[in-house]
Amino acid sequence: MTPADEHVDTHAPLLALAREAAARAGALLRDGRPADLGVAATKSSPIDVVTEMDLAAEKLICEYIAEHRPDDAILGEEGGTTEGTSGVRWVIDPLDGTVNYLYGLPNWAVSIAVQQDGETVAAVVEAPLRRESYHATIGGGAWRTGGDGPAERMTARPSPPLEHALVGTGFNYVTAVKTHQAAVAQRLIPAVRDIRRSGSAAIDLCDVGGGRLDAFYERGLAPWDLAAGDLIAREGGALTGGRPGTRPDGDLTVAASPGVFPLLQPLLEELGAWHD
Repeated sequence: MTPADEHVDTHAPLLALAREAAARAGALLRDGRPADLGVAATKSSPIDVVTEMDLAAEKLICEYIAEHRPDDAILGEEGGTTEGTSGVRWVIDPLDGTVNYLYGLPNWAVSIAVQQDGETVAAVVEAPLRRESYHATIGGGAWRTGGDGPAERMTARPSPPLEHALVGTGFNYVTAVKTHQAAVAQRLIPAVRDIRRSGSAAIDLCDVGGGRLDAFYERGLAPWDLAAGDLIAREGGALTGGRPGTRPDGDLTVAASPGVFPLLQPLLEELGAWHD
């Protein structure tokens, strides 16, 4: 057994719990979504239903974790936050891609990252309507499962020239921030092959790690938006960061294949992708 294998085995029990919790929450969200939810998408009632589903999914995850690891800390998007004493923290986004979920689009996911002493060591992104799940442990690679098939190793795409790169991004809900992000994207488009906006940062990060995008960037992500996808992207062979010299954070998150990253990150800095 290699040292890497030993390290992976150390985190396998945490990954197994994360995968089971994500699968249960994903099934709850998939099966519990009213068939006519998107029909009245401009009214308040569907938003309330989505909020209820979001809260129910987080409650399910938190209770499952507390049952198996009561001494761990939890950071949840919907407020399911508890202090712990074990040095392990679970970072949970029970429904990444809320608007997609509301409209019946498939790109939404349950995202769970497990951090040990501040470092993400295991991660899962469960995408029920894609019929796929993505997971990774630090040093153990990134893996994709779909249906009843075996897990497949995820790898980032070979790096193209920047002008041939397909780049994912996302937009903030705040109008002023979104307007600035649109201006940045407008200036970036001529420098790349094209830009995609899927509506789920967690899935976009996994798609970089799995070779379906050459790169992804976004401003304004919270820890639960990026923690799991960041590890999966890195374990797939992508590089990730924030502004030059920093880790991914709320100012900027960038993930790209190794040849694209050193070209895209400084360009985003030049374009002011991290501020109004």
